[in-house]
Amino acid sequence: MKFSIFQDSRIGGRTNNEDRLGYRHTAEALLMVIADGMGGHGHGEVAAEAAVRSVVAAFDQAARPRLTDVAAFLAAAMQGAHAAIRAQGGLRQLVDAPRTTCTICVVQDSCATWAHAGDSRLYVLRRGQVLARTRDHSRAQALIDDGLLTERDARGHPQRNILTSCLGGEQPPRVDISRKTPLMRGDVVVLCSDGVWGTLPDEAFAALSAGDPLRAAPDLLDRVESRAGPGGDNLSLIVLAWADNYRIGDPGPPSVDPGATLPGAYGHCSDDEINRAIETIRARLRAKEQT
Repeated sequence: MKFSIFQDSRIGGRTNNEDRLGYRHTAEALLMVIADGMGGHGHGEVAAEAAVRSVVAAFDQAARPRLTDVAAFLAAAMQGAHAAIRAQGGLRQLVDAPRTTCTICVVQDSCATWAHAGDSRLYVLRRGQVLARTRDHSRAQALIDDGLLTERDARGHPQRNILTSCLGGEQPPRVDISRKTPLMRGDVVVLCSDGVWGTLPDEAFAALSAGDPLRAAPDLLDRVESRAGPGGDNLSLIVLAWADNYRIGDPGPPSVDPGATLPGAYGHCSDDEINRAIETIRARLRAKEQT
């Protein structure tokens, strides 16, 4: 694997930072994760920290050095993070369960696959264009899907921050998992909290793939912070600059055309599907331990 990566998290105009992010890699697999704690429910930083720690620990255990089934790992990692947050709430005897958004991306065999719950976004960029983007789990996105709101108007809509899925709540999270998306040399993958994407059009992210993304990323955060002003949200950003090429003979052929735009490359995982994925991973880990 050949890549470069940038990550940064800023407090913005808030009194504390409830975002958490991180990445991990082996010789054959790369993990990126971002979580935006939901301050409205209290202890958002607890939820975000528990989610990121749980996801990273799951990757460290399962990637030896590659993941057997990336989609199954993502489903299990999300469910594990949800359980970890619930456990933290119980240990701390919190009245209101801490909650967070979460977006995870794994790159293996030059293919990116991601999962998300909430409105922390992932973008895949190619030659100055948005190749793929996650669809927010929010009331505003539901209005967009129903044709009652435009993307432009959604940015200032009063229901933009009302989420329809998250980790840590009493209800099991809705988790969307993408198809495999082949990456070509020069592609850029961005993970960010809503404090970043909420003040910029998608075109501003697309520009990251038109030049040097690692040089442009800090400037983008400066721009967002300046626009947001004193009351601005926490800002968290991961930018991956991919420097390898997907090859047709690589393991795990993609389910999409490398040049296709993927506006709807997502699928909802039911509770049964998530539980089956978890049991599959547990069985494989037990088998490895026995050998």
